[in-house]
Amino acid sequence: MNQKTRREFLIRYLLDESSGYKNANIPEREHEQKDLLRGLFNVRMPKSADTDFLTVQDEYLKEEISSRGITDIKDLTPIQKDIYIWQGDITALRCGAIVNAANCKMLGCFIPNHRCIDNAIHTYAGVQLRYRCAEIMDKQGSDEKTGSAKITPAYNLPCDYVIHTVGPIVYGMLTEEDESLLASCYESCLALADDKAVKSIAFCCISTGEFHFPNQRAAEIAVHTVKQYKKDKNSDIEVVFNVFKDIDYEIYRKLLG
Repeated sequence: MNQKTRREFLIRYLLDESSGYKNANIPEREHEQKDLLRGLFNVRMPKSADTDFLTVQDEYLKEEISSRGITDIKDLTPIQKDIYIWQGDITALRCGAIVNAANCKMLGCFIPNHRCIDNAIHTYAGVQLRYRCAEIMDKQGSDEKTGSAKITPAYNLPCDYVIHTVGPIVYGMLTEEDESLLASCYESCLALADDKAVKSIAFCCISTGEFHFPNQRAAEIAVHTVKQYKKDKNSDIEVVFNVFKDIDYEIYRKLLG
């Protein structure tokens, strides 16, 4: 199978899963097919899939990620000892673990083609990730608490693990509790990584953007918490501060010098 054949197979499989899609047509244009497939991944409820689907899906996603270009942490230059700033697509980073800014349900973003990191990570990891998260949450029996984290395999992503953390949502003025909870996100992720003997971890800008945590203060907390953790635990874990926006890149550059 080539990518077009794989993509059409996956779309047809997902359409056939629901009677509501029985009259749906597969568009001809590549970008429209890609948007449709991603949207179908996004809205699919957590459940298993048969071996044929998973085989084709895994081949398709790995080829898609590879075609966009994979960045290896080994090719990055640290700005300080064991600390990096990298502006790029976290789903294409090869490292020990990447951090996902999740919500309390821990099941990924269900909004078709949404541009959040939660959506991207679940899309390119494959349907196995949502299913695994659902198993974890079913066993837990309650929503994930803000400031805590869970770790899962990364499936089709080039990293080894995904660490999902729930950052605080800022309503109105920033509070000390908001700041404490954000610090707890970083501490929880680092502790999970160390527990799994992960050698490197890439943090997204947790709680900024749609969670409204001010970018400058979020970065200050991130840098301070990571450095304090590494000092207190005598940890040599490599840390990547992954940024998407230019403003965040400049903030981290100034903080880390």
